[in-house]
Amino acid sequence: MKTRFDLVLSRIGLRFMGRTFPCTIGRCGVVQHKREGDGGTPVGEHRLVGMLYRPERMARPADWALPIRPGDLWCDDPGHEDYNLMVRAPFEASHETLRRADPLYDLVILTDWNWPFAARGRGSAIFIHRWRRPGAPTEGCVGLRPDHLRWIAARIRYETRLIVQA
Repeated sequence: MKTRFDLVLSRIGLRFMGRTFPCTIGRCGVVQHKREGDGGTPVGEHRLVGMLYRPERMARPADWALPIRPGDLWCDDPGHEDYNLMVRAPFEASHETLRRADPLYDLVILTDWNWPFAARGRGSAIFIHRWRRPGAPTEGCVGLRPDHLRWIAARIRYETRLIVQA
């Protein structure tokens, strides 16, 4: 059963607390069977399991948000034992840098997609983060306008889920 504290992704945008926010999703749209690198946003109910932010670029968005530190990475190598987990540099396997030069990951809400016990190749790191620009697709994540992302981040709760509808 949906609650007012759920984020509901549908064709018209991301609904939360009675408001609908424009958003972007993966370049291949919503997918039933997510695979690593397919560019799809997976259908389902995803718990929100964390929040990361760049403290030198913004105030702490919620009291449970953790800072992104230099050397924080996310492993996206399906063959590695740390697949779909945050790791630290130096790290030889394929990964994504969380502390980016651009503002894309200044604020990141983590979902439980294929986490914490990742099935190899099912896809990693379905985040809710800032969009590149309106209409620009993500790699499978949900992208929001920066002010909308901050507004949502300040109001989500422990029980909040991201519900991606087919």
